[in-house]
Amino acid sequence: MTEDTIREQTLPQTEQQPKALGRVLVEEKVISEEHLQAALELQKAGDPRRLGTLLIENGWLDPESLAMALSVHLNLPFIDLKRHAINRDLLEVVPEDFARRHHLIPLDIVHGAMAVVMEDPTDVQVIEELAALSGYPISPTVGTSNDIEDAIDLHYKAHREIEREVAEFIPVEGLLAAEELAAEEEALAQDPVVRAVDLILEQAVRDRASDIHLVPDHNTFRVRYRIDGILHDTLTLPKASHYPLISRIKILAGMNIAERRRPQDGQFSRIVEGEETFFRVATSDTTWGEMATVRVLGRSESILDIERLGMDQETMRAFRRLIQSPFGMVLVSGPTGSGKTTTLYAALNQLDHEHRNIMTIEDPVEYNFQGINQIQVNRAAEITFASGLRGVMRLDPDVIMVGEVRDTETAQAATQAALTGHLVLSSIHANDAPGAFYRLSHLGVERFLLTSAILGAISQRLVRRVCPHCVTMTRPTPEEREAYAAIMGEPLESYRMGEGCNYCGQTGYLGRTGVFELLVATEPIRHLFNEGASTDVLRAAAEKDGLVSMKQAGMMKVKQGITTPSEVIRNVYSIA
Repeated sequence: MTEDTIREQTLPQTEQQPKALGRVLVEEKVISEEHLQAALELQKAGDPRRLGTLLIENGWLDPESLAMALSVHLNLPFIDLKRHAINRDLLEVVPEDFARRHHLIPLDIVHGAMAVVMEDPTDVQVIEELAALSGYPISPTVGTSNDIEDAIDLHYKAHREIEREVAEFIPVEGLLAAEELAAEEEALAQDPVVRAVDLILEQAVRDRASDIHLVPDHNTFRVRYRIDGILHDTLTLPKASHYPLISRIKILAGMNIAERRRPQDGQFSRIVEGEETFFRVATSDTTWGEMATVRVLGRSESILDIERLGMDQETMRAFRRLIQSPFGMVLVSGPTGSGKTTTLYAALNQLDHEHRNIMTIEDPVEYNFQGINQIQVNRAAEITFASGLRGVMRLDPDVIMVGEVRDTETAQAATQAALTGHLVLSSIHANDAPGAFYRLSHLGVERFLLTSAILGAISQRLVRRVCPHCVTMTRPTPEEREAYAAIMGEPLESYRMGEGCNYCGQTGYLGRTGVFELLVATEPIRHLFNEGASTDVLRAAAEKDGLVSMKQAGMMKVKQGITTPSEVIRNVYSIA
């Protein structure tokens, strides 16, 4: 529906009072009289939920049926918020708390009236209250509850509220020198500082950010979010807000706020939108002052399902077989930020927690899981990956996850554990799956030991997914066409891409998925590696055995319409 259609169909509110929502739904035969009465009885008994919410959550009605019935019965336009642009000026007119409380969002000004998308346009009291609040006559339209909630999350940003909170505590900086202010915990616990930091964290979770960068500049303080692997400038604040905000973050993470020259790290958790979310903090001094990076660790349930990682079915079946082995070593390789820890956790979740003793050594422990014994690296207590691994070996483990093999001592201890009847899962920094074998060799482990220990290695990258809300077909560039044909052996006439919309921040991408290659240590592969074959020879032999390279896996996702050629080229083609 176009905006012209909205103008044609959106009528000013008449003086005739519309029927109550329940009557409308019964007359349209969307719900039964019995279900209506049951919902009304729940409300009489003190249930604070709205009638529509009660009907939906009890399974008596679905959001789409509710919206379409109201649209037809009341002769009001149904608005698909995935496709319609919101007039951002109206977000200042209708406060976020009002929009959330009454399940509505302003759309645009039409014929001098404010068109508002509502879950329940029969609520005359809300319409009158909104008219008084905004100063506009209200033209109600209909939308689904899910779309309205998503639109509120998408469009109401905390930026202006953060700026207001910052403006409140900046004058304090005139009373204390910046150095003194940062050291005063009482000053840093004042409400505006606390609220500003909470809003920055909450907005990051809403925007699906993986990292928050708090960066001082010459005369400003920048807040940047990394979303789908790309950094975005989100806020530019006065320089005077630098020390209060950084210090508040450090207090939350249990760090020393008086120490600014040495790098520090810590972690904390907060309840965001009703769920516990974990944050990992690292700080370091820069030319313009101390900066902080906050890693936003996703909710545990979202990373437990191996089906959601993005592996193709054949790779997933082979990977499952590896991690079900009673002993040996499985390596996950890739650069920082490629999702290695997520893959390891998803693998652990596939294992039998009840009958196997599963232990991990991590730096830091990013997620806490029931049925898994997790150990945190603590260098002050002389608990490193290597020493922790030796300690774990005395605790009768069946499965051991080592957060990262990064030195000779850890590599040798992990290999010995794999050779003595334990299943060892670990991440390692290597460019590809064959490179993981050679990385352990470079760390000083004898090749004949590795050929006996390693079951296989999986390497991965993350690519952005095409936004489903603004997807369209486009023709490839010559570079994209050439890259696709070289890998797939067939021409690429067109592919799916996102045009850019409100839901994806005009980027055309929404979310990320993994691209994987799995090298299983078959007898021919073990023999070649033990004989000193190069990575190219090992890769060639593996491809003859059916190895699907990351380039192929990436281009397969292009063929399936999941991502774009440029995204595969950007993330995967660093591999020769």
